[in-house]
Amino acid sequence: MAPDPFTAVLPALAALGAIASIATINWTAQERTPERSRARRKAGTALRDLETCCLGLQEIFRRFQRNPRLFAGEGAPASSPLKFGVHGPRVATDSARLFQQLINDVASMLVLASQNAFDVMSAVEDGEINAPEEVFFGFGEQQERLNKLIQMRATLKASVDTGAEVALRLTELVRELKKHRPD
Repeated sequence: MAPDPFTAVLPALAALGAIASIATINWTAQERTPERSRARRKAGTALRDLETCCLGLQEIFRRFQRNPRLFAGEGAPASSPLKFGVHGPRVATDSARLFQQLINDVASMLVLASQNAFDVMSAVEDGEINAPEEVFFGFGEQQERLNKLIQMRATLKASVDTGAEVALRLTELVRELKKHRPD
């Protein structure tokens, strides 16, 4: 029996949420304090690594979609609302191995996305990235899309499909941030 599909999907959505949280730095950077944490890497490196995370998350959501029996929409789990306790179907050994591989990939992405988003936010706060407000509003829009999934207790399929769209849009926004580094 495959484990609960939300144990993979929710942390992947959380990784997207970590990246989308860049939205808030545009307004909170004005309140910075001298004892705040600082990034250990340069803005260019953090942005490159964050873009890599976005691409990795795009691939993870594509893999969810390519394996609907496990993650994205076949059978009763597809229409179940966002909650734990949705058991997966009986699966072959290869599918169980794929599930565990995806769990490992999602866990790695969650850690990397959180750290890279923090470093990018620190770079914005330090003036190493100077993007227009519209870019930050774009991150905020994606944050709201993710919040709606949780608030509405979206189905597994809707969560996976929205996650794939958000990952794509966040990649575009990170690429836009890369254009706004003062030389």
